[in-house]
Amino acid sequence: MAPFYPPNTVLSGFKERPEALLVQGDKLYVGTATGSLFIYEYNELSENRSTLVDTKKGLSRRPIDQLGYIKDVNSLLSLSESIPTLYPLPSFTPPTPLTRAKGALTFAIHSSVNIIDPSDAQGGANAGSRAGTVPTMMTQLVVGCRRKVVIYAWKDGEAQEIRENILPHSPRVVVFLDSDNVCFAYSSTEYALFCISKLTTLDVTTPIPASISMGAFSGLSGYMTLGLGAKAKPGLVRLSDTEALIVKDNQGFIIGTDGRQTKPVTIDWPSPPDEVAFVNPYIFSILPPGTVPVPENGGTSLPSGSALAAPQSSLIPSPVVQVISSLTTQSVQTLPFPPTSSVSSAAICTIRLLTSSPAAKAPIFLVATPSDRTVATSEGSSIWQIRMRSWGDQIDELVQRCLYADALSLLDTLDKALLPDKDQRRTHIRALHAVSQFRLGKFDDAINSFIELDLNPAKVVALYPERIAGRLSVPPDDWIPLFGGPANQQLLTSKNDDAMSIRSQNEGNESKEKLLESSPSPATPVRAAVRRGTALVALLSSSKDKDDDAVSISGKKKVKHVDDFSRSVDSLWRYLTDRRPKVAGALAAVHIAPAQSHQWPFLSETSTEELFALPNIPLPLLTPAQLVRFAQIVDTALFKSYLVTQPALLGALCRLANWCEVSEVEEELRAREKFAELIYLYNGKKMHAKALNLLQQLSEKETDMRDKLDPSISYLRKLGPEYINQVFESSRWIFEEDRHMAFEIFTSDDVELPRTQVTDYLEKIDPAISTRYIEYLIDEKGEESPAFHERLAELYLNMTLSARKRGEEAKAFEVYSKLLHFIDTTDHYRPDRLYGLLSENLYEARAVLLGRMGRHEHALELYVYKLKNYAKAEEYCKRIYNTNGVSRSIFLTLLRLYLRPTDKAAPNLLQPALELISRHSPRLDSVETLQLLPPLVTAHDVRPFLQEALRAPIFDSHVIRDIHKARNEQVARKLMLLESRRVRVTDSRICPQCHKRLGSSVIAVHAPRGEVTHYQCRDAFARRLLDPTKI
Repeated sequence: MAPFYPPNTVLSGFKERPEALLVQGDKLYVGTATGSLFIYEYNELSENRSTLVDTKKGLSRRPIDQLGYIKDVNSLLSLSESIPTLYPLPSFTPPTPLTRAKGALTFAIHSSVNIIDPSDAQGGANAGSRAGTVPTMMTQLVVGCRRKVVIYAWKDGEAQEIRENILPHSPRVVVFLDSDNVCFAYSSTEYALFCISKLTTLDVTTPIPASISMGAFSGLSGYMTLGLGAKAKPGLVRLSDTEALIVKDNQGFIIGTDGRQTKPVTIDWPSPPDEVAFVNPYIFSILPPGTVPVPENGGTSLPSGSALAAPQSSLIPSPVVQVISSLTTQSVQTLPFPPTSSVSSAAICTIRLLTSSPAAKAPIFLVATPSDRTVATSEGSSIWQIRMRSWGDQIDELVQRCLYADALSLLDTLDKALLPDKDQRRTHIRALHAVSQFRLGKFDDAINSFIELDLNPAKVVALYPERIAGRLSVPPDDWIPLFGGPANQQLLTSKNDDAMSIRSQNEGNESKEKLLESSPSPATPVRAAVRRGTALVALLSSSKDKDDDAVSISGKKKVKHVDDFSRSVDSLWRYLTDRRPKVAGALAAVHIAPAQSHQWPFLSETSTEELFALPNIPLPLLTPAQLVRFAQIVDTALFKSYLVTQPALLGALCRLANWCEVSEVEEELRAREKFAELIYLYNGKKMHAKALNLLQQLSEKETDMRDKLDPSISYLRKLGPEYINQVFESSRWIFEEDRHMAFEIFTSDDVELPRTQVTDYLEKIDPAISTRYIEYLIDEKGEESPAFHERLAELYLNMTLSARKRGEEAKAFEVYSKLLHFIDTTDHYRPDRLYGLLSENLYEARAVLLGRMGRHEHALELYVYKLKNYAKAEEYCKRIYNTNGVSRSIFLTLLRLYLRPTDKAAPNLLQPALELISRHSPRLDSVETLQLLPPLVTAHDVRPFLQEALRAPIFDSHVIRDIHKARNEQVARKLMLLESRRVRVTDSRICPQCHKRLGSSVIAVHAPRGEVTHYQCRDAFARRLLDPTKI
């Protein structure tokens, strides 16, 4: 589909020859060669597009060469008789000739809104009275006259000072680039830039055209005639604020404000265009009959240069309107004119391009006039309009043809107001363009686009083969539909922007080679000979470079399979490593960590359709479930790419928490014997059963028991209580191999398993292992729960009884000793409960438990009568004896059991009793001990006891009594001495301080010698007593 609709007739049968045209609002103004102005009411959407509303006959005596509109003064500007004239609308009176611009050849109008500082507009006096800036409407009119330029300006409707400047030549075409830069066309080969603010000119420099045509020679009469049918005016159009297109012969150059080319490429026409015009972003040109080949694709012309070698039978015999994209400099549409099936009638027409306004988006009108004067008089001229298709349709067409770069370039020229969904379309087309680049091997460029667009990583990974993408892999023919492109376009997909350019170069080279082989005949017309000669020069200068490029491209294809895969994987790493931390950050924002990956559904549980349907939006806008899917896709692809090209990097990735899909990689890891990485991966995904089964399988290859069991033991030691059943299940085979090593599973310092469950499990395997575990809990972990202490005692008891039944006395003695030591040294159990479990023949254990319950006499009975172990009985008494407690008479209780037996079968225990009395007499009550002794015991047998009992108390009482008596006597003597001291004061006694008689004055007596002084002299005399040197 071409970007423009076929031309539509606006006016037909127009008897006068149109020379100028302007559309302003709903009015169409047509200026004729007779100086008349026709005014039509114009409606582009109605069937009858134009209706004549007024005619201004004789507005000028000469042809109206150009029309324009100046909004500031609401006036129509007409150029006729070499002078521009302003006609106020709608009355057209009074006209205002711009006499300063006499000898005018052309003009250009530019309007803009300028932001002006009030201080600059009013001077410094009122600078502080107004704040901010003021928008000002500025309109400029540049009139090109003979060897000069005249500049008119209006600011907010007010006329400004007229300026003019002398030029070296007469400008025949003037176009504005921006408000300060204007481009002049002096002739078809001479162009210049003019700066309005500086009133300076700058010549445009371009390379020498590669071809020379007869049009160059016809330029000798360039200034003679300007009417219809005469030499066409120079080709000059404005492309943007910084660029303009100039035409030299059959080449177009894009220049900037510095007068130099801004793009290295040129626009090549098969013949010098008669006229050019511009509607953003398309360049219109009128080409003579017999110069343009017949299009093969219904609207898009052949690549430039191929027309040179086209035979005459394939050329269009009528004038042609060729449309070229300024973005790609390629022809996009060819319109034979007029659009009729009759070639003969079309061949006798002459057409001109008339733009309604210099604005870039103004409509394009064509004037068709029969060349024959008789036909022109009878039928008249016709005015046609070329209307552009909607922007959306044009972009869709480019996408359908897989010309994504062209579509993006076209989008960049559009304002969002013209295409509301511009951003969405741009994202979509950029994605398709990236896929196209990826297919051509431009992996870095494609990946850069994928990263910038926040595309669904499932689609990016799908571009890779199955060994990396897994079930997401998509055949290359389905890449474009996967990214939302047109379906069933496999053939066009390979003809994207770059591929088509390569092919066009190759085709151009082939056609030029054919041209070189054929030499021009002597009968060839001069014009054709010149064209062929210039084409030959062009081929000699460019074919070598282009052929070298084609050879390099074909050379790359030979090694594409190996090198391209490695480069594509490198680019994939860059994409995945860019996505991975960003996805992790987005997940962290919603409190989801890779360690929780086992809590989410696996990637294998989601269909590929659902994965490809994930949205292409920024990560913060995704739901948690969508973010998890992104993370799973990214990590799985990264894992598989490492596995294929860099297996050494797998370990680091597996040891870290990740979102990799295990089912996608485990078989490959097994095949490559990457068992350590697979175990790390299983562990990270909480697939402990698979990891432990793999460890068990690997252990079968080991002969050393430590090497065989250590990996499984180390793994099990790290499992927490939530995997207690898995620990029990996977540790059983280890217990069968080596129980002592297997016990290490439950002594981990990293995790704490439920102690009761572990005890039950170990007891089922072996009570001895269970007792070892409880001993570990009590000794190492400080377990104080009565349940474990009682359970350990019960295990000891049961093991003792079982060993005795089996006749294993040594084993029974060992375990029974542990039981006795345990119940005797710990307090964290209930003695009464344990006592009820003991059998009758475990006397010592019963004695310990009775002692724990405070039944000391019964405990001593067991030591004395059942065990007959008097030393242990005595040790028992030593351990619990307390002088201030209830157990202070424990030795007397033991003595009573010796001397007053409660068991009739007890032997004579006098000797142990006497030994007890001799060793512990201080702890025995003397009176009660003597009362317990049998009558036949001699004093000699208890002589040490009697001596101790009789001597120690008497000595103590005598000493205390004598000390008290001596103390009392000492106090009595001192009191008597003090009471016997006297002081006599006579009339002759003198005070030792003041040496005056004491008389009847108040006195003071001083110790220790009894000196007597006046009361008022006491302090002074006391100081003398303290310092003997003053006495």
